Amino acid sequence: MRAMMATEWCEPADMRLAEVPIPEPKAGQVAIDVRAIGCNFFDMLMVQGKYQVRPPLPFSPGGEVSGTVRSIGAGVTNVKPGDRVFAMLGWGGYAEVAVAAADSVVKMPPSMSFEHGAAFGIVYQTSYIALVHRADLRAGETLLVHAAAGGVGLAAVQIGRALGARVLATAGSAQKLAIAREHGAGEAFDYSTPDWVDRVKEATGGKGADVIYDPVGGDVFELSMKCIAFGGRLLVIGFASGIIPSIQANRILLKNISIVGLHWGAYRTHDPAKIGETMIALFALYERGAVRPVVSSIRPLAEAAAALEEIASRKSVGKVLLVP
Repeated sequence: MRAMMATEWCEPADMRLAEVPIPEPKAGQVAIDVRAIGCNFFDMLMVQGKYQVRPPLPFSPGGEVSGTVRSIGAGVTNVKPGDRVFAMLGWGGYAEVAVAAADSVVKMPPSMSFEHGAAFGIVYQTSYIALVHRADLRAGETLLVHAAAGGVGLAAVQIGRALGARVLATAGSAQKLAIAREHGAGEAFDYSTPDWVDRVKEATGGKGADVIYDPVGGDVFELSMKCIAFGGRLLVIGFASGIIPSIQANRILLKNISIVGLHWGAYRTHDPAKIGETMIALFALYERGAVRPVVSSIRPLAEAAAALEEIASRKSVGKVLLVP
């Protein structure tokens, strides 16, 4: 089979499409004939050796796939060969066949396409757990979503709207602001201009946002402290800016705010039941049309580097997919 391989810590452009043996599932594993692959920012970090997880070399990146079950290992009872599924992996998804732990393989609803399946798992899980279980977002509150046209950002906009929150958004271009509004943001502001903080304050009558969803970090995190409500919750989702911010603790005290972290992958180790509960809730939202993945582009597997560059340069809207 073909797989996109990294043989050393490198830039995505240095990966190579190679012929490798078809993997066989071990006990508790599932082999999947891959139909679509979701690309994520952490795929690039993993290839560069900058992610918190460093797979043994050589390896294929790729944390989420959709397809049909090819075969199952001993002890697997939740799926069978031929089932339409998506799976959330540590790595190994940029391939024609991927192997995943059975507990990370999910049967797709009949109405879900392979493209939506590959775009669904990580970003919607991340945003739902962040908003519901970490920030306790409630109907009627104001949610501010940064980078609202990206993968996790658009998921957060859609989920926030579905939960009954008033959603405000920031993004870096007129096109992305329009996408955010189309998917549930009542108002959207360009965070590349210096007045977005004042506009958030104005939109909230001077109160500020009750919950702020930040996958960007850097200056966006710093400026968010100026437009968060008393008793607000600032969700730390990631650092797409490349800058990990710091904060003076007195600023947390003065407004009684909470700085809340979300590392979705850690739930797979520490609270796996939460992932199953979350998926049931998300499928219910999907079936009633409250959430729908937005796919920016679909590229062949050989263009994996270009797909990751599309994400890194912030040209993408929603999710970028590969097909083997």
